[in-house]
Amino acid sequence: VQLQASGGGLVQPGGSLRLSCSVSGRTFNKYGWFRQAPGKEREFVAQIRWNGGQTTYTDPVKGRFTISRDKAKNEVYLQMNNLKPEDTAVYYCVAGMSTWYSLRPTDFGSWGEGTLVTVSS
Repeated sequence: VQLQASGGGLVQPGGSLRLSCSVSGRTFNKYGWFRQAPGKEREFVAQIRWNGGQTTYTDPVKGRFTISRDKAKNEVYLQMNNLKPEDTAVYYCVAGMSTWYSLRPTDFGSWGEGTLVTVSS
């Protein structure tokens, strides 16, 4: 499976970005996004069930970020609104077959290359 993320960039606080992840190869039961800020560990951001569309978010992004997928295009998206400087990180598109409530990095077996999001004035 290949996961190709795009859409990162520099944005001012309060701005928006949409990350896209193109998926090819086998289908997993869930897809998501992790992020890693400088000097910090990778953290879970959001996930979506491929069939059904159920979603989960980490608390700091609830109400600001929205994960979605387009099954016809084999793409996963992360719409990020009201961005804050603390959202600055490399964002990774991930896929996995683990249970729904397994949110550790090791619970997602496939990772794409990251895309950098910088929130700064």
